[in-house]
Amino acid sequence: MTFNSSPAARGAATLALLAWSGAAMAHPGHPEGALAGLLHPLTGLDHVLAMLAVGLWARQLGGQARWLLPASFVAFLAVGGALGMAGVGLPLVEAGIVTSVLILGVLIGFAVNMAALPAAAIVGAFALFHGFAHGLEMPQAGSAWTYAAGFIAASAALHGAGLWLGRFAPARGAWLRGSGAAISLAGVWLALGA
Repeated sequence: MTFNSSPAARGAATLALLAWSGAAMAHPGHPEGALAGLLHPLTGLDHVLAMLAVGLWARQLGGQARWLLPASFVAFLAVGGALGMAGVGLPLVEAGIVTSVLILGVLIGFAVNMAALPAAAIVGAFALFHGFAHGLEMPQAGSAWTYAAGFIAASAALHGAGLWLGRFAPARGAWLRGSGAAISLAGVWLALGA
């Protein structure tokens, strides 16, 4: 049996399966320390999609963006995590996270091309919300440092996965753009309270 489909359809199907598999366990209880930090970004559909999208968009933009976007996200993720752990107030955190999924998907889907610095500023702003949520949800027991190291490492790995997936498609190709469309649709689904 042969399954013939366009690269865009395969990309959308892959992201849909990935999204569906994690949707039922948005943020369950976690173990302590580094393991808790490693698992936390992987158990929320919103976090997984946004971090994959950063890698995909970085690959799509190419050049300096391939390292600058993930580096910006990780740096501001750490800042947001510290704010969350410190109990500092940040308004509209969940809305910021869901918006990041939607906007990053749109940027990829429409193959929006911009300089690396403004793109890094966009992902850095979104990273504050993601980091804040990770920091706020830190388990009471265990070291904040090891927990933070875990969620930063998992986030960087997801960026790397997005960069790796993006290398299999032309920057403006149908697969990459279809992946962006699937991510943005997932953002709409999350915004509607799924």
